[in-house]
Amino acid sequence: MRNRYVLGADLIAFVIAACGAFALRFDLNFFQSRPEFIPYVCAAPIIKVVVFLVAGMYRRFWRYVSVNDLISLCFANLIASVGVTGFVAICIERGFFAEFSRSVLVADWLLTLALTAGARVSIRVAAESQRRSDGNDSLHKRVLIIGAGEAGVIVAREMQRNAHLGMKVTGFLDDDPVKVGKRIYGARVLGATSELSAVISAFGATEVVIAMPKAPGTVVRRIAEDCRNAGVASRTIPGVFELLDGQVSVSRLRQIDISDLLRRPAVTGGPDVSGYVSGRTVLITGAGGSIGFELCRQVAHGRPRRLLLLGHGENSIFEAALRLRDAFPDVPLESLIADVRDRDRLFHLFDRHRPDIVFHAAAHKHVPLMQGNPEEAVSNNVLGTRNVVDGALAVGCERFVLISTDKAVAPTSVMGASKRVAEMLVRAVGAASGRPFVVVRFGNVLGSRGSVVPRFRKQIEAGGPIAITHPDMKRFFMTIPEAVHLVLQAGGIGNGGELFVLNMGAPLRIVQLAEDLIRLSGLTTGDVPIVFTGLRPGEKLEEQLWENGAIVENTPHPDVLRVTEAHTAATANLTGAVDALAEAARAGDRAIIESILGDLIPSFASDITRASDDHKSPTPFPTGRAGHS
Repeated sequence: MRNRYVLGADLIAFVIAACGAFALRFDLNFFQSRPEFIPYVCAAPIIKVVVFLVAGMYRRFWRYVSVNDLISLCFANLIASVGVTGFVAICIERGFFAEFSRSVLVADWLLTLALTAGARVSIRVAAESQRRSDGNDSLHKRVLIIGAGEAGVIVAREMQRNAHLGMKVTGFLDDDPVKVGKRIYGARVLGATSELSAVISAFGATEVVIAMPKAPGTVVRRIAEDCRNAGVASRTIPGVFELLDGQVSVSRLRQIDISDLLRRPAVTGGPDVSGYVSGRTVLITGAGGSIGFELCRQVAHGRPRRLLLLGHGENSIFEAALRLRDAFPDVPLESLIADVRDRDRLFHLFDRHRPDIVFHAAAHKHVPLMQGNPEEAVSNNVLGTRNVVDGALAVGCERFVLISTDKAVAPTSVMGASKRVAEMLVRAVGAASGRPFVVVRFGNVLGSRGSVVPRFRKQIEAGGPIAITHPDMKRFFMTIPEAVHLVLQAGGIGNGGELFVLNMGAPLRIVQLAEDLIRLSGLTTGDVPIVFTGLRPGEKLEEQLWENGAIVENTPHPDVLRVTEAHTAATANLTGAVDALAEAARAGDRAIIESILGDLIPSFASDITRASDDHKSPTPFPTGRAGHS
């Protein structure tokens, strides 16, 4: 409905309101008995139109009229009535009107408000009716929404507004007894979530949408399992971190994946990084990787002065830059292609761009691959980190954050040991310089490139089998957005040389992860078998997040812990040890590499010694919130 038609309707409404106000006050003989009527009915519509134009009442898309729009309309009507009252007062003062009834002004205001608001609401009703009438109702999926909270209401509204989605709301399920029996957008809350199977059968639902973004994994897993047993498809709305770029809508619904089922009580709030990122030049190494790109995305929300994407792979950096420019067109960013092992190139880039904050995410991470290529693990993870740290120091970088891994704790792989030495480098510089150069350590992240979930999905699509190294293998898991959010928080807490560990919750069995993914694909372990291939070189059955005997303290953020581990004697000669590692890597001498790593990290167990340590149980991570030391 074009606004010129709305203006025409308003003019008619203004005239009708004026006539109605006089009729209510003086009955129908006001034409003959009230000489002030003609001047009033000519002036009032003009005054009201002018006020409505100034108030922007004809610059709105009224088919989507909201409560805020109606509130603005009320204010416009009130101001217009004040203008009309002023006109009447001037006419009385100048002697044009002998008298004027105040009740006419009040009645005119109320009638005008009712007519103009009614017209706009009618536009929306007509538009919604048209959308609902599009398509054939018989072809629509009958959707049962789990959760009658804000997310569920949004989903129901979108389904009703957009008939082309082919979805019709059958009803809601919610565990709040106050909501049961009530109606939301015409659909009734049919019962509690425990009644899911019975409601699906009774009402013929063909699909279930789980609209509970904050629900714990156990609840979502139970609902998904009930849906599978009932033979209906299930979807879930995105969680908080996946909505940073937009609002919840039905178009964002997706099939349930394992990340939804593994959510612990959600880390609340979006990235609160503006305190130290806003207005700064931020450089992120490994920006084309899973963690690096998510760092770029969440840092961009903090509105940095410039965002520098540094990476060795041109394709991944090119793709990351395209996506970021689309999502954050107002954030200046620049792509830098460089290898962190190229010291001269790094120093040139640091001197040219002079970043204020550096997040170092570039690393070789695959344990078996690095176990077969220890020279690369040392040159990239150790020497590359030293180059980035030295480059940051050379230009007076304000803050430096190293992304580390739980595989650096009591490492049994060269990759893990190389990351532990990288930690030592950053912490030593932070302690010596007094600058906030810190380390953030966490476990596995779901969905990153080369991780188990994408690999399991490909194996399921191929019909199996799913290959797992050991039936007792466990790992700590966190979603990529959650981990990066906490990395940013930890980066703002640090003062210099600290080690922060993210609260990862309880470790999960890889077998259970695979079984859940098989079930959510609509299959069973009979359809997709699981086979065990044995531990690979450098792997452990379980990881731990800090060394035995470490002191673990709370920080201002409940999901970020400060960990103090005993310093080794070799730390005092770290520079010499790293130089020796560099020489051994250049020479390709694995024995010397492992010997130096063993001297630096007493808990390091190489392939030769690790077999005797596999039976030891690692220090468990607390399943609740941090509150220990």
